Amino acid sequence: MAEWLIEEGIGETRALLVEGERVLAAKMMWPGELTAGARVTGRLTAKLKGTRRGVALLDDGREALVDHLPPSATEGQNLDLVITRAGLAERGRFKRAQARVAGADAPSPASGWPEGRIVRRFPAGLWDEVWHAASAGSLDISGGEILVSVTPAMTVIDIDGVGTPREVALAAVPAIARALAWFGLGGNIGIDFPTLQAKDDRRAVDDALGAALADWPHERTAMNGFGFVQLVARLEGPSLLHRFATSRVGMCARLALRIGEQAEGHGPVLELRAHPALKAKLKAQWLDELARRTGRTVRVETDLGLALEAPNAQIVAA
Repeated sequence: MAEWLIEEGIGETRALLVEGERVLAAKMMWPGELTAGARVTGRLTAKLKGTRRGVALLDDGREALVDHLPPSATEGQNLDLVITRAGLAERGRFKRAQARVAGADAPSPASGWPEGRIVRRFPAGLWDEVWHAASAGSLDISGGEILVSVTPAMTVIDIDGVGTPREVALAAVPAIARALAWFGLGGNIGIDFPTLQAKDDRRAVDDALGAALADWPHERTAMNGFGFVQLVARLEGPSLLHRFATSRVGMCARLALRIGEQAEGHGPVLELRAHPALKAKLKAQWLDELARRTGRTVRVETDLGLALEAPNAQIVAA
């Protein structure tokens, strides 16, 4: 039976939907983020003329775009709101969070973050597999790989493999379904399958994709003559790919903390070794929390020879 497991890490909270030794889905949240389903209050500062939309200044000082405003809403009015999509950092800009006035049609407060069992650490290797796949933006398929890239307009999935176009396209379908759930993707998603000339081949891939995504709420187009399929799904917040695209160093710094927390051995000092760029991202309160959790003095050593994605930790005598 599938179960959500939750790690309350330093600088982030991680969740995996696990069935046996298999990861079905993953989520991540950073402290202070607004998540879909969160209930907040704010003051309506602007109504967009000719629409039922506006901007609200939330009690914590952040702004949110508010949709489906009631006709009676006026500027300056305090509103009870439900977040429908967290804010999104993109290259060169930040998209405000989106919200609706709280009411019967508002999403459940629990919709943005799963309820699950809190564990000290996930089963060995599971989070690492998801993290490194998201870092690379790729998953292997038989004879090739799928490459997943985020852009301001949409997430694009490209397929590269050896074999006939039909074989490569069908081999990619399970990996596409896995990427959508592992990386927490939503919004507009384009899949660039190999061009399939025969209608029967396109129908076979459409049917396989439909079966693979049967439990994933979405809408999609049929494959066109160039092999392109578009998916549209609810976007609740930044995917793992969005986080890597906009804050790769921050993602890697948090990985270093996780590796440090799980280091084993005997000695009074925990030594973190990481690329110099990570050291600047390791907040003092994070290192203090790492020291508290491990019961050791934390020392950070830098190594230009280490990739951002390859920090390590060891327990030393001094």
